Amino acid sequence: MLNQTLVTEFLLLGLTDIQELKPFLFVVLLTIYLVNVAGNGTILMIVISDPRLHSPMYFFLGNMSCLDICYSTVTLPKMLENFFSTHKAISFIGCISQLHFFHFLGSTESLLLAVMAFDRFVAICKPLHYTVIMNPLLCTQMAVTIWATGFFHALLHSIMTSHLNFCGPNHIHHFFCDVKPLLELACGDTELNQRLLNTVTGTLAIGPFFLTLLSYFYIITYLFLKTQSCSMLHRALSTCASHFTVFILFYAPVIFTYIRPISGSSMDMDWLIAIMYTVVTPALNPLIYTLRNKEVKGALNRAIRRRF
Repeated sequence: MLNQTLVTEFLLLGLTDIQELKPFLFVVLLTIYLVNVAGNGTILMIVISDPRLHSPMYFFLGNMSCLDICYSTVTLPKMLENFFSTHKAISFIGCISQLHFFHFLGSTESLLLAVMAFDRFVAICKPLHYTVIMNPLLCTQMAVTIWATGFFHALLHSIMTSHLNFCGPNHIHHFFCDVKPLLELACGDTELNQRLLNTVTGTLAIGPFFLTLLSYFYIITYLFLKTQSCSMLHRALSTCASHFTVFILFYAPVIFTYIRPISGSSMDMDWLIAIMYTVVTPALNPLIYTLRNKEVKGALNRAIRRRF
């Protein structure tokens, strides 16, 4: 049961009140969203359809592409609608649902990045045992685990937030429903919610962050100590570079947003950073992977030749 509250809907104030900017922002953000869906959809399609890409690395890449499409879809369509809407309302249930799926997909992606780094660690540092360690059953179990962990982590936030009382202003200075803006609108004590945000979300973000860094520390150390051939070293580092670039693009804005206290944060800065990790980064991911990955480009070329 949701707590009794006087607020039945929230108003998402969005990015700007300047009418002249709205058509421009609409076109730019819609273009980025279409690039995201087309790029990640293409990667997902070729990973599924091309037998040469049926390996753990591309299995997790397919999961990443699916996540990126869903992640932007949680927030961007509603934001685009609100550019030309006079009311800009979202129901209480809709707001909590958006919050849930936003944190569900975001925390799942942080865990997935750590799993992908582990996959590269095994492939490079233990190549003879790679097929035994990264067997299909283990890959499936890891994928199910990270998706389930992300779901229940988000469920904790959505339940706790839904039980707060909202009895005053209902204007959210953001383009989607997130925990921090909602805590500022809540009536009563939000200390427990704030602690959960700092500890649970912080742990779920920082834990995979350091596991990913540790994996790459071992990879780089192993390569420089064990690899004699410069070409092999370059090829191995190139394989990891795409994933590490995505890792930096994802974590830099997320950490900057959630390590700051709620009371001292700037909403303008929050939504600028949120645009980066919910809109821009998911659209860049397929470009990063396809431009640096010969196998993905080869599979894409084969798919195009088959079609035409």
